[in-house]
Amino acid sequence: MRVLLADDEITISVTLCDALDEAGFDVVTVADTPSALAALDEHEIDLVLTDIRMPGEGGMAVLERSIELDAERPVIIMTGFAAMEDAARAVEMGAKFYVQKPFRNDAMVTLVETYSRVRSLEHENRTLREQLGAAEGFDGVIGHSPAMRKVFDRVRTVAPTDATILIEGESGTGKERIARAIHNYSLRSQGPFVAISCAALPESLLEAELFGFEKGAFTDARKDRKGRFELADGGTFFLDDIDDMPLPTQVKLLRVLQERCLERLGSESTREIDIRVLAATKLPLRQLVREGRFREDLYYRINVVPVALPALRDREGDVPALARFLIERHGDGREYALSTATMRALERYPWPGNVRELENAVQRAIALAGSSGELSADDMLPRDERWRGATEVQDEVRPLREVLRETEAAHITRALEQTGGHRAQTADLLGISRKVLWEKIRDLAIEGPGGGSKDG
Repeated sequence: MRVLLADDEITISVTLCDALDEAGFDVVTVADTPSALAALDEHEIDLVLTDIRMPGEGGMAVLERSIELDAERPVIIMTGFAAMEDAARAVEMGAKFYVQKPFRNDAMVTLVETYSRVRSLEHENRTLREQLGAAEGFDGVIGHSPAMRKVFDRVRTVAPTDATILIEGESGTGKERIARAIHNYSLRSQGPFVAISCAALPESLLEAELFGFEKGAFTDARKDRKGRFELADGGTFFLDDIDDMPLPTQVKLLRVLQERCLERLGSESTREIDIRVLAATKLPLRQLVREGRFREDLYYRINVVPVALPALRDREGDVPALARFLIERHGDGREYALSTATMRALERYPWPGNVRELENAVQRAIALAGSSGELSADDMLPRDERWRGATEVQDEVRPLREVLRETEAAHITRALEQTGGHRAQTADLLGISRKVLWEKIRDLAIEGPGGGSKDG
């Protein structure tokens, strides 16, 4: 992998170049902006390291040119304290990261290795998708709708940072999958990913799971035990269903986020931890804050970067791709067929349980498919949706003239029934003359109460 190193400070340039070279990188070194711009045009550069302030227009011009040529290429900004504001603006423009001088060369090499690995994975995924002929997923999350593309773009932007992220979405939308994708694309991808659901445990057990405990802390505490926070040290910790976290536990979580330290139950010693926290909620936390069910200070601590997952009903065009993916996952290598009518039924159904409900529907249909291998809408959709979803959508689209004739005939028939077949009253009710009504009854072949001679 080739790295462009642009810095006018000779001590940094030489020593960092040597460290990157020892790590196996091909380094192109320049000392001013014009040379950096020329290098971007002349060489195949995979990653850019640039000082924010150097002779010429500076690192911002290098960033702009790099994005113009390759928007996916990682750019890391190196900055002194006086240029921190410029560095923050560079990140907003598209730089992946900024590092304040002075820094340790080994730490910088680790950072470059991480971004190079991410870029290689993105390239491999892109190549694989092209070979398969479909770009429908992101790190195991299936979707190509505009709503999901926005989510993928946000994840790519924030994953390499260490920001705390709040993932919002209804139950079954795939919040944990997005959390894992963020971890996989982060600088902590080689560290552990530890998850816990706040809804799955009562308050007493939840605190023991989160913080761990010392021997003798309570009756069944027969030996020391690390909590989930400690197990996630050096990696990512995912708090699912944080809207179900009890208020007393919220207070302790707030300290972990503020201080990056904790105390095990039954211990008076403090332990430092290095974790990135991701949280997910199925309910709007702002509303819970107003209701006094969630701490406002904790809300602002975890809602640094929000990622909102759309419901499946709002993901136009994603149901077919998801259905095919889930059939392949649960089909045990066997081929299963989905008719056009069945697929239309699946697209019409609102899926209140989101992707989780669709997955259950696919598994149920596979179990009931038998030897035919045909997956039926009747087996996949709830009973009250079968006629509307599976039967109605099988009707072919008919000429508009036929539909209008049927609608008009049905409307006149209802009016005749309402008047007991009295044509004069029916004509008045419909706002037409008796002659026009008679002609329509004849032309539309209407039978029933209007067939008599009640002309009044």
